[in-house]
Amino acid sequence: MEESFYAYMSRLKHIRRWGLMRNTVPENVAEHSFQVAMIAHALCIIRMLLGETAVSEKDVVLAALYHETAEAITGDLPTPIKYYNEDIASAYKAIEHQAEATMMEMLPAEMRPAIAPYVAGGLDPEVRGVVKAADTICAYIKCLEEKKSGNLEFEPAAAKTLEKIKSMKRPEVDYFMDHFLDAYTKTIDELNA
Repeated sequence: MEESFYAYMSRLKHIRRWGLMRNTVPENVAEHSFQVAMIAHALCIIRMLLGETAVSEKDVVLAALYHETAEAITGDLPTPIKYYNEDIASAYKAIEHQAEATMMEMLPAEMRPAIAPYVAGGLDPEVRGVVKAADTICAYIKCLEEKKSGNLEFEPAAAKTLEKIKSMKRPEVDYFMDHFLDAYTKTIDELNA
């Protein structure tokens, strides 16, 4: 099992997200992780531009890149199930922690200290907060893209996710939403105009 970490990580491209909903465009965990890392990096830059407390871009981007590592073993459990009640949420959190530990065992021992903080936590809570904000923005973008394709099944998820974003009260998130979100609703011709 040792030294199969990257082979497992490469399998994230086979794990579909939003499993309980009809998708016009399927999304996998690997592409989601890329998008979260990119937006998390943007949030770091925006924080600095706004004069907010700086957070390590390196830590944020790496934490975003590895934020779904457990799903290489567990697959993606849809949010409505994951948080259905406290017992399920607690049990799933334990499963996630075990999957993260198992993934760490797939690395040579000398590499684990460099990667473990991004997989199994232990990072500055502000780093985790930026990644969580980016993750939530990405969920909202997915909802917008589905709605744009005529998939009204994502309407309730979009409303709920937007409320979650607004409740964060993070200046960098508000800036991103104000400056970049509109472009996600445009066609390629509109973007090029």
